[in-house]
Amino acid sequence: MTFRLGLVGAGRMGQTHLRAYADFTDVAVTAIVEPVAELREDVSRRFALTPYESLDSFLEGAEVDGVLIVTPSDSHADVISRVAAAGLPMLCEKPCGVSVAETTRAADVVSAAGVALQVAYWRRFVPSLQAIRERIGAGEFGDVLSLSCLQWDGAPPTSAFRARSGGILIDMGVHEFDQARWLTGADFGALSAMNSPVITDENVDNDPDSVQVLATMSNGTTTLVSLGRHYAGGDMASVEVFGTRDHQLELFLDPAAGEATQLDALRRQASAFARYVETGVCEGATINDAIATLAAAATATQQIPLLRR
Repeated sequence: MTFRLGLVGAGRMGQTHLRAYADFTDVAVTAIVEPVAELREDVSRRFALTPYESLDSFLEGAEVDGVLIVTPSDSHADVISRVAAAGLPMLCEKPCGVSVAETTRAADVVSAAGVALQVAYWRRFVPSLQAIRERIGAGEFGDVLSLSCLQWDGAPPTSAFRARSGGILIDMGVHEFDQARWLTGADFGALSAMNSPVITDENVDNDPDSVQVLATMSNGTTTLVSLGRHYAGGDMASVEVFGTRDHQLELFLDPAAGEATQLDALRRQASAFARYVETGVCEGATINDAIATLAAAATATQQIPLLRR
């Protein structure tokens, strides 16, 4: 039986999820919540979905097995609280809030409601990254001396998006911070952040177009996180592991391949979420993972000077 999802938020990432689930039999989005009428009508027509103008009307009338939250980052905690009160399991896009405090409050609400919540760090479902994690765990690299996690986007997002994203270290960096913790099985220790002073969007303040973070992990691994919003050709992400026995460079998000890797991982993630609802076993990121990741992002953000364009 197909697991039915209600999508809250039909913007860019919401539509990426919809493309991923096209012709997918395990999981299907059957309803959407989108307050912008033109967008709601367009997306519901193109993907044959039942549209809802408000979250309240959706929670009152939709027949779904779970909820996929893809609203602006600074609204995640509020939406989680409202959906949890309705007793529905949730798959929430990263970062699951823009601060440790609000995500911790959401965690308390979810725990009290007794509902399932998985955070959508989709890279945990990329087969090549899963293989690297297994190799690290099996000791095939020996002692892992250094881990490099790079994410460079083809172009900056809109200024309206950036205003609600929490900044580059929360919008982009949380992927790398979660990835580093998940791959190594270790937590962040001391870290140091440095940024470029460049902000190419004249409508944006205090959100640099590039940041580099160097950190130590609790297992002794040194981790480099490199973030940028200007990469010729399209979005790119890579992982490089240096160990005492072996080395591996994995360009898992290659602009030449488009969004194929991401769409495949989103399908795998959705199937894992459906299993989580059925079995109670979470194969993806938990809200506690999200809190740990946001803590690292917050520490790095505090080291970046305020920038005015």
